[in-house]
Amino acid sequence: MQLFNTKDRRSFLRKSLVGGISYLCIPSTFGQLSGQLGYTISHTIPTRLFDGTKCWVHPRAGIVPNLGHGSFPRVVMTMNTLDLEGSDVFKGMFGLYSNDMGEHWTNVEKIDNLAPRFEVFDGEERPIAASDFWPKYHKKTKSLLGIGHTVVYTKDWKVTMPRPRHTSYSIYNSNKGGWSKWSKLDMPNVEKFFNSGAGCAQRFDLPDGDILLPVSLYPKGRNSHITVLKCSFDGNTLAYKDQGNQLGIDNSTRGLHEASITYFDGRYYMTIRNDKLGFVSTSMDGMNFTPIQPWKFDDGSELGSYNTQQHWVTHSDGLFLVYTRRGANNDHVFRHRAPLFMARVDPEKLCVLRETERVLVPEKGARLGNFGVVDVSPDETWVTVSEWMQPEGVEKYGSDGSVWIARIHWDRKNHLFTF
Repeated sequence: MQLFNTKDRRSFLRKSLVGGISYLCIPSTFGQLSGQLGYTISHTIPTRLFDGTKCWVHPRAGIVPNLGHGSFPRVVMTMNTLDLEGSDVFKGMFGLYSNDMGEHWTNVEKIDNLAPRFEVFDGEERPIAASDFWPKYHKKTKSLLGIGHTVVYTKDWKVTMPRPRHTSYSIYNSNKGGWSKWSKLDMPNVEKFFNSGAGCAQRFDLPDGDILLPVSLYPKGRNSHITVLKCSFDGNTLAYKDQGNQLGIDNSTRGLHEASITYFDGRYYMTIRNDKLGFVSTSMDGMNFTPIQPWKFDDGSELGSYNTQQHWVTHSDGLFLVYTRRGANNDHVFRHRAPLFMARVDPEKLCVLRETERVLVPEKGARLGNFGVVDVSPDETWVTVSEWMQPEGVEKYGSDGSVWIARIHWDRKNHLFTF
């Protein structure tokens, strides 16, 4: 793969709507609550895509320690293309990487092993895509393991229900620099797992190598529920071992989706998407979680995050939530999915501390609801997100299909980073 330097990128951007900027940095220094963890933010845009028919979505990154230059990790990013004329139409997965902590990036290239393929459903050959992918380094096996889910389309690339869905996964080959052909996680043959997957799920890896993986599923006659799977991974195969309790909501919404899990100061935390509200739940064992409760600010008001993801940024000295919400002069943004905020969480009261809220990625008309989080060093955590260029016309507010990296520079080391 060819590496861009800054001069090359300027030339490339003059010629194409698809391109990248090495280090478009907008540093922002923030104060902190007295005696608490502080940080600054800078921004990098490694690539962009908006040609009127496609844009990038689901950019998420993982690291491979010591594979970059010197002692740097290799940071490997994957993302899907989105067909702008359809709804959730993902016809390809692409990748790029950096060996120098984001100073330079390779060209974006299509990942053939993660491309859609055709399978027979109900006697008809139909396309099936692996999407909503999240790479994360698995310390026990020294492997970069990406997990997502599958999307089964009609012959003309439409999403319909009912449809089968699986958790999909792939392993990055550090020697060859490529991904394995995506596989499906084998699940118990029960009806509730017919449409079940780990799309956009932030997982947690246990010290013994087992993985706590939130998935959504559909019990018979119910809307979507959330549960946590315990899976083993030996460096080649992801395998189901156990299932925790199921969390649901009995209302007219589509249910609970796209949960993310983390561990902080002796307890597990899970944040969950719903059409009307974002929810939070906790667990002592990582499998059995408390009844859900809506996210609120510490003053008791609703957080205002709805119908999209929230994810965790976890530092040894603080727990943070990344989210979008109403009430930010953003009524023109689809489902208020921009700007992207980060704020500290009170782990005991399970609320967001309003005073600590900061903008991670600015609002430019396009939605920013599908994003990822990766710790790249003890000093830095990155949040990766793309400008989702739907509905038509969002570009009039300044969006151009950029892939943003919000780089969080901590003022003290994150002792949870132990690679």
